[in-house]
Amino acid sequence: MTRPETEAPGAPDRTPDTGERFAGAVRVPRFAPAERWVHRVTAVLMGVCVATAACLYLPQLAELVGRRELVVRVHEWSGLLLPVPVLAGLVSRAFRKDLRMLNRFGPHDGVWLRAALRRDARPESRPAGKFNAGQKVYAAWIAGAVLVMLGTGLLMWFTHLAPLVWRTSATFVHDWLALTIGLVLAGHIGMAMARPEARRGLRTGSVSKEWAEEEHPLWRP
Repeated sequence: MTRPETEAPGAPDRTPDTGERFAGAVRVPRFAPAERWVHRVTAVLMGVCVATAACLYLPQLAELVGRRELVVRVHEWSGLLLPVPVLAGLVSRAFRKDLRMLNRFGPHDGVWLRAALRRDARPESRPAGKFNAGQKVYAAWIAGAVLVMLGTGLLMWFTHLAPLVWRTSATFVHDWLALTIGLVLAGHIGMAMARPEARRGLRTGSVSKEWAEEEHPLWRP
């Protein structure tokens, strides 16, 4: 079958995921309830952190919201609680299994990353297990960033823990890493919005078998 003349060379032989494409398809389990709740609670806490940070650092929002002391306290406690959902999720066997998968890179992940750098979106050029290489990199980066933010935030909160030079450095790292996290989260949300079936998997716990075979061909549910 020939491609339509308007289709770009090298485009994938598949219909974009519009959210309706996989309606009524055979579904396979992807995420257990504990995993979905860990993601939801973490997302809420991260959203509160980002929103309160914006209110603290952008004068326009600071004037609009007011009550700076309250905003500071909400920001501090939401940041302090960020690791809690993940720690609580460790009681779930399914969650621990997925963490192990996220923490392991194989040869196919290198293939996936090289294809992503070339902007090659063909399914056969991006082999992936339950999690693709992009998701693994994101998970590792955001976990490290949260730990750094937690450490620098504690130095800023409890001023007696370190000398002035340490607190100044912590403030610098905290502020710039916060900006980076905001940008990365915006990209993460944008990619999620473009993939309705992936979002459905996090919302309901299951995905269509066709989507799984197409996007994660090495995964065996």
